[in-house]
Amino acid sequence: MRRSFSIPVVVFLLVRVSILLALPYDGLRGYGDFNHFYNLAALPGLPYLHYWAEFPPLFPFLSELLLAVSGGQEHIYSYLLILLLFAADLGSLLLFSRLAARLEAQTPAPAWRALIYAAILGGLAYTWWYFDSLAVFFTLLALELSFSRRPPALAGAALGLGILTKLFPALLLPALWRWLPARRAAWVSGVGLGLAIAVYGGLLAASPQYTLASLQSQAAKGSWETPWALLDGNFATGNFGPEVERLDPAKALAPMGNPARIPAWAGLPVFGALGLLLWLRFRPTAPREALAFAGLTWVIFLLWSPGWSPQWVLYLVPLILLALPERLALLLAGALLLVNLLEWPVMLSRGYFQSLPLTILLRTLLLALLGVQFWVESRAQLPGQQKRIEGG
Repeated sequence: MRRSFSIPVVVFLLVRVSILLALPYDGLRGYGDFNHFYNLAALPGLPYLHYWAEFPPLFPFLSELLLAVSGGQEHIYSYLLILLLFAADLGSLLLFSRLAARLEAQTPAPAWRALIYAAILGGLAYTWWYFDSLAVFFTLLALELSFSRRPPALAGAALGLGILTKLFPALLLPALWRWLPARRAAWVSGVGLGLAIAVYGGLLAASPQYTLASLQSQAAKGSWETPWALLDGNFATGNFGPEVERLDPAKALAPMGNPARIPAWAGLPVFGALGLLLWLRFRPTAPREALAFAGLTWVIFLLWSPGWSPQWVLYLVPLILLALPERLALLLAGALLLVNLLEWPVMLSRGYFQSLPLTILLRTLLLALLGVQFWVESRAQLPGQQKRIEGG
């Protein structure tokens, strides 16, 4: 166990520290959203209370704290955020290693998955250009705590913090309800969703205008970087306008791009019915199958979603490496990463928006293939695998 931890950690530290030391300040910020995060935090007042934010509340408030600690100096703020994301990625690697060791307890060499994940985390710029690393950390923490014999409230708290960072960790719930005993699943769900509802409820009571604008902003954004965006004729990213617009709640509802030819609500019953049908047929006998179904849930959601941001690949990579066979996991994870890097920053940062049909169609095909393989693995019953945890 110690060896499976130490080697990937050394690889991660060598790769990430080398990059951080070698790149100049502008190179570290690169094509990410650091400038946007700083400008948003520099607005007068607090998010959700005095201006609206397109993100769930945890990171905007954390960003305000980093701004205060930095004394308002942008370069210090950026370095503090880089260190925070560095810590989140290191935590994710340790959690991933524990999950890999748990899943591979009866096989001779569990460390390769963590080693590959360490190399990806160490060198992939998405992990520090954006704040998704925080949500990935809480996602893996919720999984590890759910699979352990720790009190389920701890897993629920991790899930709730993940939902308050990005909404995506809520996609773990269908798989957890099939894998965990009902009482434990209810605790995880109740604490996680209850924490998120309590925070949003408090913000709504304190500032209904800006909280509602924050919640509605994503729905008003329209479609971007997906097949739905191609259908709508939207060839742009999912960025909002200047930060100063966050002071006006009406700006959160301003439509962006062309209207949807097929509204998201119209496609939801189709994808929802598919997910429900598969969930009813899902009967896990091992943790790896539960992780595979979590990956399948993510894929179904992403195929339905009107938007896609390249850094969202960070949520799929650990599930791919944990749940799929070795060679297939490397092939699919590598292909998905390359397609997203080709889209951003290689092409879109240079203004080649006419390339979007190519990258969108390639990514959609990969997601469909990934979904099929996740479903296959969610039904695999391998001899010697760890069985359902007891208690709860």
